This record gives sequence, structure tokens and C-alpha cells, in this order.
Amino acid sequence: MLLAMFAQPPAALYPSLACITAAILWGLLWYPLRLLEENGVPGLWATLFMYLVALLTVIKPCWQLRKRYLLNKTSYLVLAVAAGWTNLAFILAMLEGEVVRVLLLFYLSPIWAILLAWPILKERIMRAGMMALSLALAGAVIMLWQPGFFSQPVSLADIYAITAGMAFGLTNVLVRKIGHVHWSLKLGSAWLGAIVLSGAGLLVATVPLPQLTGFSIPLLVLLGFPFLLVMTWTAQYGVTNLPIQTSSIIFLLEIVAGAVSAAWLTTEVITPVEYIGGALIVLAGLIGVSNTSSAATPAEYSC
Repeated sequence: MLLAMFAQPPAALYPSLACITAAILWGLLWYPLRLLEENGVPGLWATLFMYLVALLTVIKPCWQLRKRYLLNKTSYLVLAVAAGWTNLAFILAMLEGEVVRVLLLFYLSPIWAILLAWPILKERIMRAGMMALSLALAGAVIMLWQPGFFSQPVSLADIYAITAGMAFGLTNVLVRKIGHVHWSLKLGSAWLGAIVLSGAGLLVATVPLPQLTGFSIPLLVLLGFPFLLVMTWTAQYGVTNLPIQTSSIIFLLEIVAGAVSAAWLTTEVITPVEYIGGALIVLAGLIGVSNTSSAATPAEYSC
């Protein structure tokens, strides 16, 4: 199977590599956000500022392509709401609940994506995809499991985490359904949704005003551009060109990136159990990469 993967033309691997890049970058995002929070910029404010900076980079092409937007405005509006809720609900879940529980509930998103892809995209659930998905979810459970996990009552944070995962799955399906339109329209819709819903969250939640300093302002700008631009574009490029069951599995590599970066940048230590879980997720990702031949031909790779 691995030989088949490397036998593909190099261009056929670009979407998979894009998903891997996006997963790693999203897995590293927690660290600068933690730095911002420690320096007086709460998560909701950081999200709002980051997406505002990112949106500025695509305003011009979005305006130039506004006629294309109007032709598919319903899809773009649904994409904006789904992507916006993904970010807002995930942040609220992390603020309200325990990190491990939130992550495990959120990373049920591949199940929602694969199930949604069946009626919306008419993508059949293939045997290899189900095997890889099972391995990936098993790895996620092994890495994030703790005693008494399911004995805890369902909380508002649980609802936020589950619905964020559902919205993330729907976002990926919509990005693939919209197809090969100019990348700025998809990015602009997703970022605008995050801005509007994050702003709404700030109006509802009791969040202190941010402390903008010579440290936090440059970091917010860098997170918006180029960091957020790169990790969002690579995610949407990969989703556009891969079956949902493949991209959803590869995105689970974010858990590995988060665990490794936390062990490296903090005092947290990766346990043998976490290594086993991470190995299963990597194996699932490799199976997903090797199963990309039916996604598209090299000539189709555009976004």
C-alpha cells in the first residue's frame, strides 16, 4: 500500500501534503494563543483580530469575484456559518470544559464528515476508508482517554465540542461541494463567518477587553498573515481535491502535532500510551494518503 502511495505522480500527493501541513499548523496554534492569553488577549478577542487581519488579505480578490459569489451565495453563506461556528464553539468549549474531553468530542468530526459526504457529495464509504477511520479514532481515544471519562455528566462544554466537530465536518463537505472556484471566495466566506460569530460571542460572553501591547499586536498580525492564511488555504486545497473520508483522517494528525508540541514547549511528557495512539493515527493517515487515486487527476488540482 505504501509502495502504491509513492508510485503516484508527485502532483497527486499535493492535496494530501496540504492536509498534513494544515493539520500540523492547526496542532501548533495553541501555543501562540496561550502566549496571547497570558499577555492579556483572551481567546475570543484573539480569534476576532486574527481573522480580521486574514480577511484583509482577500478583500480585493473577493470584491473582484463578487458576481461568482452571488451565483452560489447560499453555499457560501452556509459555509460561513459552519466555519464560523466551528471556531467559536471550539473556543467556548475550551474555555468552559476540560481540554482532554473537549478534544475527544471535537475529533468525532471525521465521522460527521464521512456521514455527511454520503448524501451531499454521493461519496461511497469505502472499506479502506472505514479501516483508516477506525484506526484513527482508536488512536485518538488511546491518546486522550482518562479514567472516568464517560462517567462525567453532559455539560454545555460537551455540547459546544460536539457541535463544533459537526460544523467542522460540514465545513469540509461544503468546501469540496463548492469545488474549484477561486480560493479567495472560500477563504473569505469562512473567515467572515468566524469574525461575525466571534463578535457575537464577545457581545454575549463576559470577556475583558484585550491588552494590546508591543508583543501582542505583532503576534496577532503574524497569526492572521501569513500563519492563518497558509493553514486555512492548505486545508481547503486538500479538502477540495480529496475524498472527505481521506482528508478527515489526515486531519487527525493535528492531535499528534498538538501532543508533540505540548511535550516540547511545556513540561508535559508524552507517555507510551500516547505514542501508541499517535502511531495509529499516523498509520491511518498513510492509508488515507495511499487511497487518493480516486479523488482527482493531477490536472484537477487547483483551488
